[in-house]
Amino acid sequence: MTRAFVALGGNLGDTHAYLRQAFDALAALSQTRLLAHSRIYRTPPWGLQAQPPFLNAVAELDTGLAPHELLDALLDIERSAGRVRDGERWGPRTLDLDLLHMDGVVLHDERLTLPHPRIAGRAFVLLPLAELAADLELPGQGRVGALLAAADAAGCIVEPAGGR
Repeated sequence: MTRAFVALGGNLGDTHAYLRQAFDALAALSQTRLLAHSRIYRTPPWGLQAQPPFLNAVAELDTGLAPHELLDALLDIERSAGRVRDGERWGPRTLDLDLLHMDGVVLHDERLTLPHPRIAGRAFVLLPLAELAADLELPGQGRVGALLAAADAAGCIVEPAGGR
Protein backbone atom coordinates (compact mmCIF):
# COMPACT_ATOMS: atom_id res chain seq x y z
CA MET A 1 0.00 0.00 0.00
CA THR A 2 1.19 3.50 -0.89
CA ARG A 3 0.09 6.82 0.57
CA ALA A 4 -1.23 9.14 -2.13
CA PHE A 5 -2.69 12.65 -2.20
CA VAL A 6 -5.37 13.78 -4.64
CA ALA A 7 -6.49 17.38 -5.23
CA LEU A 8 -10.20 17.93 -5.84
CA GLY A 9 -11.73 21.05 -7.32
CA GLY A 10 -14.60 22.40 -9.32
CA ASN A 11 -16.66 25.48 -10.04
CA LEU A 12 -19.69 24.41 -12.13
CA GLY A 13 -23.00 23.06 -10.90
CA ASP A 14 -23.44 21.81 -7.34
CA THR A 15 -19.74 21.71 -6.54
CA HIS A 16 -20.31 20.73 -2.91
CA ALA A 17 -22.24 17.67 -4.06
CA TYR A 18 -19.58 16.79 -6.65
CA LEU A 19 -16.87 16.97 -3.98
CA ARG A 20 -18.88 14.82 -1.53
CA GLN A 21 -19.53 12.27 -4.29
CA ALA A 22 -15.84 12.28 -5.22
CA PHE A 23 -14.80 11.61 -1.59
CA ASP A 24 -17.25 8.68 -1.54
CA ALA A 25 -15.95 7.40 -4.89
CA LEU A 26 -12.34 7.62 -3.70
CA ALA A 27 -13.26 5.65 -0.56
CA ALA A 28 -14.89 2.98 -2.75
CA LEU A 29 -11.94 2.47 -5.11
CA SER A 30 -10.51 -1.02 -5.34
CA GLN A 31 -7.43 -1.61 -3.16
CA THR A 32 -7.84 1.89 -1.70
CA ARG A 33 -8.78 3.43 1.62
CA LEU A 34 -9.64 7.10 2.15
CA LEU A 35 -7.55 8.08 5.18
CA ALA A 36 -8.59 11.72 5.48
CA HIS A 37 -9.67 14.77 3.57
CA SER A 38 -9.10 18.45 4.14
CA ARG A 39 -11.69 21.11 4.66
CA ILE A 40 -13.07 22.72 1.52
CA TYR A 41 -11.62 26.05 0.42
CA ARG A 42 -13.24 28.70 -1.77
CA THR A 43 -10.50 30.03 -4.02
CA PRO A 44 -10.20 32.55 -6.83
CA PRO A 45 -9.95 31.14 -10.35
CA TRP A 46 -6.48 30.31 -11.54
CA GLY A 47 -5.47 30.65 -15.17
CA LEU A 48 -8.62 31.95 -16.83
CA GLN A 49 -9.93 34.71 -14.55
CA ALA A 50 -13.39 35.19 -16.10
CA GLN A 51 -15.07 32.27 -14.34
CA PRO A 52 -16.67 31.52 -10.96
CA PRO A 53 -14.54 30.84 -7.87
CA PHE A 54 -13.49 27.25 -7.23
CA LEU A 55 -14.01 24.92 -4.31
CA ASN A 56 -10.87 22.92 -3.56
CA ALA A 57 -9.85 20.13 -1.18
CA VAL A 58 -7.28 17.35 -0.88
CA ALA A 59 -7.81 13.67 -0.06
CA GLU A 60 -5.22 11.37 1.50
CA LEU A 61 -5.40 7.75 0.36
CA ASP A 62 -3.73 4.46 1.11
CA THR A 63 -3.75 2.55 -2.17
CA GLY A 64 -2.50 -0.63 -3.75
CA LEU A 65 -3.16 0.79 -7.21
CA ALA A 66 -0.23 1.64 -9.46
CA PRO A 67 0.07 5.33 -10.44
CA HIS A 68 -1.55 4.93 -13.88
CA GLU A 69 -4.32 2.72 -12.49
CA LEU A 70 -5.10 5.41 -9.91
CA LEU A 71 -5.01 8.11 -12.61
CA ASP A 72 -7.50 6.12 -14.72
CA ALA A 73 -9.78 5.73 -11.69
CA LEU A 74 -9.64 9.49 -11.06
CA LEU A 75 -10.55 10.20 -14.67
CA ASP A 76 -13.53 7.82 -14.36
CA ILE A 77 -14.73 9.68 -11.24
CA GLU A 78 -14.45 12.99 -13.13
CA ARG A 79 -16.48 11.62 -16.04
CA SER A 80 -19.19 10.37 -13.68
CA ALA A 81 -19.50 13.97 -12.42
CA GLY A 82 -20.05 15.23 -15.97
CA ARG A 83 -16.49 16.42 -16.56
CA VAL A 84 -15.70 16.85 -20.23
CA ARG A 85 -12.04 17.24 -21.11
CA ASP A 86 -12.19 19.40 -24.23
CA GLY A 87 -8.57 20.52 -24.28
CA GLU A 88 -9.23 23.86 -22.55
CA ARG A 89 -6.84 24.29 -19.65
CA TRP A 90 -7.74 26.02 -16.40
CA GLY A 91 -11.32 26.67 -17.45
CA PRO A 92 -14.56 25.97 -15.59
CA ARG A 93 -15.35 22.36 -14.72
CA THR A 94 -17.71 20.26 -12.63
CA LEU A 95 -14.91 18.24 -11.05
CA ASP A 96 -11.15 18.09 -11.42
CA LEU A 97 -9.08 15.39 -9.71
CA ASP A 98 -5.29 15.67 -9.83
CA LEU A 99 -2.95 13.03 -8.50
CA LEU A 100 -0.47 15.16 -6.56
CA HIS A 101 1.93 12.72 -4.95
CA MET A 102 2.50 9.05 -4.16
CA ASP A 103 5.08 8.18 -1.51
CA GLY A 104 8.27 6.87 -3.07
CA VAL A 105 7.15 7.54 -6.65
CA VAL A 106 8.88 9.95 -9.00
CA LEU A 107 7.49 9.62 -12.50
CA HIS A 108 7.41 11.58 -15.73
CA ASP A 109 5.79 10.23 -18.87
CA GLU A 110 3.28 11.41 -21.46
CA ARG A 111 0.30 10.83 -19.13
CA LEU A 112 1.51 11.56 -15.64
CA THR A 113 4.16 13.46 -13.69
CA LEU A 114 4.66 12.75 -9.99
CA PRO A 115 4.87 14.69 -7.88
CA HIS A 116 2.54 17.04 -9.74
CA PRO A 117 4.87 19.64 -11.28
CA ARG A 118 2.85 22.74 -10.35
CA ILE A 119 2.06 22.19 -6.67
CA ALA A 120 4.55 24.78 -5.42
CA GLY A 121 2.83 27.78 -7.02
CA ARG A 122 -0.76 26.90 -6.19
CA ALA A 123 -2.12 28.01 -2.84
CA PHE A 124 -5.44 26.33 -3.70
CA VAL A 125 -3.57 23.00 -3.54
CA LEU A 126 -1.09 23.84 -0.78
CA LEU A 127 -3.67 25.05 1.77
CA PRO A 128 -5.66 21.80 1.90
CA LEU A 129 -2.55 19.65 1.40
CA ALA A 130 -0.84 21.34 4.36
CA GLU A 131 -3.83 20.45 6.57
CA LEU A 132 -3.06 16.79 5.95
CA ALA A 133 0.70 16.72 5.46
CA ALA A 134 2.55 19.99 6.17
CA ASP A 135 5.79 18.07 6.69
CA LEU A 136 5.51 16.10 3.44
CA GLU A 137 8.65 16.52 1.34
CA LEU A 138 7.82 16.72 -2.36
CA PRO A 139 10.83 15.53 -4.39
CA GLY A 140 12.28 18.41 -6.37
CA GLN A 141 9.91 20.97 -4.83
CA GLY A 142 10.35 21.09 -1.06
CA ARG A 143 8.33 20.67 2.13
CA VAL A 144 4.61 21.46 1.82
CA GLY A 145 4.55 23.83 4.80
CA ALA A 146 7.48 25.85 3.47
CA LEU A 147 5.94 25.99 -0.01
CA LEU A 148 2.68 27.27 1.50
CA ALA A 149 4.53 29.94 3.49
CA ALA A 150 5.94 31.28 0.20
CA ALA A 151 2.65 31.07 -1.74
CA ASP A 152 0.12 33.86 -2.32
CA ALA A 153 -3.06 32.63 -0.62
CA ALA A 154 -4.95 35.92 -1.03
CA GLY A 155 -8.63 35.29 -1.57
CA CYS A 156 -8.49 31.65 -0.40
CA ILE A 157 -10.91 31.04 2.48
CA VAL A 158 -12.26 28.02 4.28
CA GLU A 159 -15.75 27.26 3.02
CA PRO A 160 -18.37 27.20 5.81
CA ALA A 161 -19.40 23.69 6.84
CA GLY A 162 -22.22 22.51 4.64
CA GLY A 163 -21.40 25.05 1.93
CA ARG A 164 -23.51 27.95 0.80
